[in-house]
Amino acid sequence: MPASASDAARRLRDGLREVVVGQESTIFALLVALLGGGHALIEGVPGTAKTLIVRALALLIGADFRRIQFTPDLMPADVVGTTVFNPQTAEFSTRRGPIFTNLLLADEINRTPPKTQSSLLEAMEERQATIDGVSERLPSLFMVCATQNPVEYEGTYPLPEAQLDRF
Repeated sequence: MPASASDAARRLRDGLREVVVGQESTIFALLVALLGGGHALIEGVPGTAKTLIVRALALLIGADFRRIQFTPDLMPADVVGTTVFNPQTAEFSTRRGPIFTNLLLADEINRTPPKTQSSLLEAMEERQATIDGVSERLPSLFMVCATQNPVEYEGTYPLPEAQLDRF
């Protein structure tokens, strides 16, 4: 007999509890987002296992995992990808960015300018990414987990309302 959704969620919760102690609300929010097909914004001061929880979730569900450290110099093409020219073949080819994964960790999302933050909007809402005018579908299991430090605001860019709505 196949396991029920609640049994699967319980196993995931227990698996995450084995890795991280004392983060019940974060674990609950991640599982709700995962099972609901949504995304999660995890706020917490440094050292509260935000990255570890997301990495453990990816391992538990057998998902492809990528992490992007959001910095002030990160560009949208670093997230989505770009078209590159190969001089030997005299052809352009598409180089997909880390957004083409199952579980994307956008670490310290508020440390990058709004232009780069917005590169996630299409992916989060429409489950696709556009590289140089060509849209490509993302995997059927696609989830963005973003982290931010709620205490330190110096050198940060607040997330716009349109982006907060997607979490």
